[in-house]
Amino acid sequence: MSGSGKINKVVLAYSGGLDTSIILKWLQNTYDCEVVTFTADLGQGEELEPARKKAEMLGIKEIYIDDLREEFMSDFVFPMFRANAVYEGVYLLGTSIARPLIAKRLIEIAAETGADAISHGATGKGNDQVRFELSAYALNPDIKIIAPWRDWEFNSRTDLIDYAEKNQIPVPKDKRGEAPFSVDANMLHSSSEGKVLEDPWVEAPPYVYQRTIDPTDAPDQATEIEIEFKNGDAIALNGKALSPAVLFAALNDVARDNGVGRIDLVENRFVGMKSRGIYETPGGTILLAAHRAIESITLDREAAHLKDSLMPQYAKMIYNGFWFAPEREMLQALIDKSQENVEGTVRLKLYKGNVMVTGRKSAKSLYDDALVTFEDDEGAYDQKDAAGFIKLNALRLRTLAARNRSS
Repeated sequence: MSGSGKINKVVLAYSGGLDTSIILKWLQNTYDCEVVTFTADLGQGEELEPARKKAEMLGIKEIYIDDLREEFMSDFVFPMFRANAVYEGVYLLGTSIARPLIAKRLIEIAAETGADAISHGATGKGNDQVRFELSAYALNPDIKIIAPWRDWEFNSRTDLIDYAEKNQIPVPKDKRGEAPFSVDANMLHSSSEGKVLEDPWVEAPPYVYQRTIDPTDAPDQATEIEIEFKNGDAIALNGKALSPAVLFAALNDVARDNGVGRIDLVENRFVGMKSRGIYETPGGTILLAAHRAIESITLDREAAHLKDSLMPQYAKMIYNGFWFAPEREMLQALIDKSQENVEGTVRLKLYKGNVMVTGRKSAKSLYDDALVTFEDDEGAYDQKDAAGFIKLNALRLRTLAARNRSS
């Protein structure tokens, strides 16, 4: 446990599943403390009332179940997409971006209930422990953090099941054996890792996929959609204004039906190891393509190139858990400044796993027909000027070439 002293009350990030139910009981038994449960609805698609009933059964008096879908999209996902953030070229950071919001709410609930500690169910091998705890300390430097997977004595699934049975925690039949893989899901994505997916050479079995149909089973006809942007954020789908979460849910639906958003990746975890996973980000895959398309006609060249050069650092900050760090907030200010004129509409076609941009338009467009046309440009661009431009840019190259030829 990080921090010291007696624990009187702890806020637990609680899913209602077997593992966090065991953690709940373990906290009660180990620290003889009161436990508050917090379950977040981030659009994972699961019924959350069973978590309330399970917590009540385990004697919990203070139970928080919060619908955070709109906050997740508007305050975390959309700011990240303004940056076109992609980790190591493929990962759209679906799990990473959810952790700071969960940690933020844990800290808020601790303040509301007078708790002196928070607890999470992340293992000691993964990135999530880092993300939860860095975020928590950034928001409350004095908070105590309990990470049972790093502290308790259990070494196997059998140990956990035995503990559950001794403490009258119901164990569903499908939870008695080792799960074939682990899943984390929210509105932005689902990630599947472990067990059957650990060998990076072995193709993932079809049953792993949670959010998308097989692209080969997708319709033979392309689906066409239009997304409207304002200040870099999607505000309307097919001409209909929608809130961030409602719009994103609709994108998820149309992407799912067209097999869009699957990736099979090996990533470098912050803690030092490589990990293979199957990630599905259906709506996010569409949104990224559309956002880059509207930026292509509304962002100045050098502004766009600077933004692109900073994106890997920004993505790494989010991946490593530094959402609330000053360097991320500084970069966000730059990114948000760049989005002031990123508005307009993008048209896309979805077809068997592919996302194809077919049109983009904006009242703030920098694309000038008079400049790019091959027809008579009536003086908008004097092609003779290019000769001097080229010679000036070639000066250092000619100087180098002359030196090298003479040596």
